[in-house]
Amino acid sequence: MTSTITTVFTDEVLARAAGLVKDSYRPVWTGASGEESTGESVARHLEAVVALLETDGWTRMSNYAPAVSAELPAIESMSTQAMVREVLLAVREETAPAPRTLSAALDHAARGGDGDADTRDVAYEVLTLVVRALTGHHQARATAWAERLHRTREDVTALLAAGARFARAYGPGAAEADPAA
Repeated sequence: MTSTITTVFTDEVLARAAGLVKDSYRPVWTGASGEESTGESVARHLEAVVALLETDGWTRMSNYAPAVSAELPAIESMSTQAMVREVLLAVREETAPAPRTLSAALDHAARGGDGDADTRDVAYEVLTLVVRALTGHHQARATAWAERLHRTREDVTALLAAGARFARAYGPGAAEADPAA
């Protein structure tokens, strides 16, 4: 079954989100540092999140259950080779990239070369504005939208792509950008 959510983030939805920015009582594009983020920098952050979800995977909710089984074999009866194999398997399980929630992926991208804490916070606000414009509900939140039972990775990456399009079209620097660039 193909998700239809990818087709709902239209230019009309993004224009409604732009109207929400104008009606906002606080500056959407300014992060906790007090500095304004450009639409381009927020778009790069969102695109880094898409790339991260493509490599690590996406999960609707975090799972805090231990990855390693609590029942380890009796060490006394194991050979050294078997013990080393068990340790390596446990380390591999613990260090393998785990699927990320939307929030975790936004946070991870803030620690890389494509974003920072300000672009993370502004990106979250942008995604929330797009979700509000889509749903028509003034209290909708992007993370809650992404955590719905029926949501798919494709839905979440479509939201992220729409957020990047929105940031480039309506964010600071959009009017000054060279269309030939």
